[in-house]
Amino acid sequence: MTAKNQTIQDDWYPPATRPADRTSQTDDARIREITVLPPPEHLIRFFPIRGTAVETLIGKTRHVIHNIMRDKDDRLLVVIGPCSIHDPSAALDYARRLNEQRTHYADTLEIIMRVYFEKPRTTVGWKGLINDPYLDESYRIDEGLRIARQLLIEINRLGLPAGSEFLDVISPQYLGDLIAWGAIGARTTESQVHRELASGLSAPIGFKNGTDGNIKIATDAIQAAAGAHHFLSVHKNGQVAIVRTKGNPDCHVILRGGKVPNFDASSVAAACKDLEKARLPASLMVDCSHSNSNKQPEQQVEVARDIACQIANGSRSTFGVMVESHLHAGAQKFTPGKDKAAGLTYGKSITDACLGWDDSLQILELLSAAVTARRAARIPVGS
Repeated sequence: MTAKNQTIQDDWYPPATRPADRTSQTDDARIREITVLPPPEHLIRFFPIRGTAVETLIGKTRHVIHNIMRDKDDRLLVVIGPCSIHDPSAALDYARRLNEQRTHYADTLEIIMRVYFEKPRTTVGWKGLINDPYLDESYRIDEGLRIARQLLIEINRLGLPAGSEFLDVISPQYLGDLIAWGAIGARTTESQVHRELASGLSAPIGFKNGTDGNIKIATDAIQAAAGAHHFLSVHKNGQVAIVRTKGNPDCHVILRGGKVPNFDASSVAAACKDLEKARLPASLMVDCSHSNSNKQPEQQVEVARDIACQIANGSRSTFGVMVESHLHAGAQKFTPGKDKAAGLTYGKSITDACLGWDDSLQILELLSAAVTARRAARIPVGS
């Protein structure tokens, strides 16, 4: 550890954990303890981006995505990366490789890395790097936030923008300035809190359809997030605050499948028709994973192939694609408190199974060729 990192670790450290300050016998009856975190502005002061190339890259990428969503840029947005980040070293290794592909396909694809630090769980399980960064049930959320911010800056410094999912209204104050594109997951799209949050986020935001395949909750979410809202969150100085938002015009649907897959041309057309009925832009992103791949990671290649065929045939309904990919294919079982992090295979997911690197390259090649084919057909932008 460098002297600088040691200083950061010493200073970026919460006060000693103490029992919750109960105001009465009816208050906090099920709270064991509360640890006070340093405010967002402290972490940002240690890892600033104002006036740097990172700030420029993120701002430029958000604008590019805005143009792709509105058919002013005919490239395809590709959000690709691990299901979740549990090993910053492996994440950086992946980022370096992906950045080479971003440069290689710059004319046809706008590639950003999927960098997910929080995982919604159906029941219980590891909730992500921010919640339990050392994979040992120590729940050092203070360290998770620090590691996440440092990693995001390192990835962006490569010239590779990052995308992430937002699960709460607090962490965006620590990390939101480093995200070029964000997502609200299938389990939270219907949540009022997350719709309000999306209305104030600076990045374009994708809302996934419900786990049952319901598209309407996503179109409702887009309409809600486009409006201004007032809600409780925190100020950069750590004080609880009322947030007043402007509304986010850069929100879209992500088709992730439901009871059946919904990536095929007829499903995309049906979703776009629903968007038109809701007076929203008739374009969307398709998630190659989750229910669209029947949770079989290798099927993502076939999903991408189908989407590529739609694009090559002139379709502009799909402006973006999401892929779950890692250095090595598959997933490994890991239970914090039971398994040791030291025994994990490097570059392999501990949450959902992912594609390996070689298959990921195949998908990028397929998608790039599809954009090239659409251009060759001379189908003009806006058609």
